[in-house]
Amino acid sequence: MVTEEQPTGKRKRIPHAVRLVIGAVASVAMIATLVVTGIEQRSSAASGYDAALGGRQLSIMAPANPGGGWDQTSRAVQASLADIVGRSEVYNVGGAGGTIGLPQFVRHSGEANELMVTGAIMVGAILTNESEATLEDVDMLARLSTEYLVVAVPSSSPIQTMEELGEAMATDVGSVSIAGGSAGGVEQVLAGLIGQAVGADPAEVSYVAHSGGGEALTTMLSGSSVAGISGISELAPYIADGSMRALAVSSPEELDTLPGVPSLRETGIDVELENWRGIAAPLGLEPEERAALVAMLDEMHASETWNDILQQRGWSDAYLTGPDLEAFVDSEQRTTQDVLRSIGLVD
Repeated sequence: MVTEEQPTGKRKRIPHAVRLVIGAVASVAMIATLVVTGIEQRSSAASGYDAALGGRQLSIMAPANPGGGWDQTSRAVQASLADIVGRSEVYNVGGAGGTIGLPQFVRHSGEANELMVTGAIMVGAILTNESEATLEDVDMLARLSTEYLVVAVPSSSPIQTMEELGEAMATDVGSVSIAGGSAGGVEQVLAGLIGQAVGADPAEVSYVAHSGGGEALTTMLSGSSVAGISGISELAPYIADGSMRALAVSSPEELDTLPGVPSLRETGIDVELENWRGIAAPLGLEPEERAALVAMLDEMHASETWNDILQQRGWSDAYLTGPDLEAFVDSEQRTTQDVLRSIGLVD
């Protein structure tokens, strides 16, 4: 057996096994330091949000029944904020394009822990339902995403193309029932614009309104309506499994998320429409509370979780805050009113 000599006056050599143990301990200590540092950094940011939330759990209203775009968006925000503010709650108040939930939300004046998802559908529903509460009664914090709509029929339908659906509407628009979300929402607006584009009276379009995306899907899948209109993310699973057949999308051109499905314009119907969703707080917040909530959403927007959800859902990143957001919402209200008037939904 070969042994190492230990010369007098020289430092003893540390056995290999001991060196491994020391190295492992040092590595663990370094990792622990990094983890603690990261926790401290997150805790520092979270403490700022906690101050704005008043130590209360964040609540997010989805002003629609489960299953639709607002519900999906609310739960996407909840998931994306989990690492930022911890646990939060999503609750649903469905009906009338959000105009049942909106007045309830307005009552939370000054409560920074209350948020509500909103968007283009509510803009139209406020007008068609003559809602007393409007978007002027909330504090818009951010526009989050946009999404195009898809026109689809049940797989059992004899209608194979958008051209065939358009011809049926041009012949007898009242006989072609189209299911979608709330009255006055983007789905009904799109149905009216399609009717107008094929030469029918848009006010005569047979639109079957539902208070939530889940209920609309039931009508579409059952074949109780001739066709349906919904957000791509809501119908994509049913298109993928063959339950529904996509006829066209409301985008300017074919989308990667629905390959092979033409745009309305590509089928000869000169219509383009995009839905948008955002998030609001109640009025009456202190300036520092509002600033903290916007910073929280800024951090969420930059997170990997949020961006993964955008990609999975096929939503477009349309993040907007500040004066640009205010100008956008004002423009949307004017434009929506003009479109609803042109298709006979409002006077």
